[in-house]
Amino acid sequence: MSCGQGGPKMAIAFSPLRIRGLIPDSVRTLRRDACVLFLSRFTRLFAYGSLSVILVFYLVSLGLTEGQVGILLTLTLAGDLVISLLLTTRADSVGRRKILMIGAALMTAAGVAFASTKNLFLLLVAATVGVISPSGNEVGPFLSIEQAALSQVVSPRVRTEVFAWYTFAGSLATAFGAFCGGTAAEVLQRASVSKTESYRAVVLLYAVLGLVLASLFARLSSAAEIDATERNKDSRFVLRYFLGIGKSLTIILKLSSLFALDSFAGGFVIQSFAAYWFYLRFNVNPARLGLIFFWANILAGASSLVASKLASRFGLVRTMVFTHLPSNVLLILVPLMPNLPLAVLLLLARFSISQMDVPTRQSYTMAVVRPEERSAAGGVAGAARTAGASISPVFAGFLFSNPLFINVPFFLAGALKILYDLVLYKQFIGLRPPEEGD
Repeated sequence: MSCGQGGPKMAIAFSPLRIRGLIPDSVRTLRRDACVLFLSRFTRLFAYGSLSVILVFYLVSLGLTEGQVGILLTLTLAGDLVISLLLTTRADSVGRRKILMIGAALMTAAGVAFASTKNLFLLLVAATVGVISPSGNEVGPFLSIEQAALSQVVSPRVRTEVFAWYTFAGSLATAFGAFCGGTAAEVLQRASVSKTESYRAVVLLYAVLGLVLASLFARLSSAAEIDATERNKDSRFVLRYFLGIGKSLTIILKLSSLFALDSFAGGFVIQSFAAYWFYLRFNVNPARLGLIFFWANILAGASSLVASKLASRFGLVRTMVFTHLPSNVLLILVPLMPNLPLAVLLLLARFSISQMDVPTRQSYTMAVVRPEERSAAGGVAGAARTAGASISPVFAGFLFSNPLFINVPFFLAGALKILYDLVLYKQFIGLRPPEEGD
């Protein structure tokens, strides 16, 4: 990869030539700020991945019931929704770097609070105010602001390709995080550390990585910010229009409602609960769970790299829908498998195509809104996704508390996601981004 330092571009030769040849020029010649955003994405998703594998185990070890865990995770995502919406809709007027650093501070605070108490009320407060990811996926204000900044420093021609590698970096980080989180807990337990303390060590790592994230955001330059003229214009938008979005409001509300449906479905099988399902069904230990989700996220990240090539041929909306549909069918089939190897095989097959819609969805959202509305639009869309995902864990928690219903979350998630795909195609197949032409 090449990153600019002081100027637009500067090479960083950390890969052998044969590896560099696999990376497209659009990624190898990224500007300095884009490289910082890639590194922040990797750091953040590593933290999310490490926490997601052990979070439910940790909370149960503190004495919480599965139902209480479901409520806590719902409030965690609901709090992330509110924080994200408050921060992202002001990012272009206040400053993207400042808002990102605030988000990193809230991430650290949440990690410290979760590691310091087992009082349910205090955990609920920390979950609501702080930034915690129970799914291993993006939460908080980070993603939409980073997408807006990336869209600003790369050309529309390569935006989807850059977003695909940005997604891949996150999936790779989540994979390594899941592996390291699960393995660390298992190693500590074998060294006679109690289960609770082994999980707490991973939670503390999450808090430390929040500080690392803040230091990365501090390195962003003014090139990542919207220029002063557009910032002033955006300040008027915040006062004049709903959530800082003007002409793009109708499109974003339609997209956001669909994204909320997709995330509501996904909330039934967030990575924390999926890992817990493997434990309940097949008695899989944390280290093995970490390995399973390591490969799942590696495959998910690799699938995202194919997305840009498919999108260039078939268009963003078709790529979103026709890669997402079969992955949802596979999700429904996972709990129907009679043994662990087949269940893992179906899960991995599902992940191998599940992320193709992510960079295309992100690129599409940035393409169909005005440049000065991108942070706010991304924030509203991200908040809608978090809102959807925040509701379902409470139901999933109660389903998991009954052995008869532990498979039901997979069926609900797959069916609702299929509905999302069909409605998205019908509503947006006719609205093409500018780079796709007529």
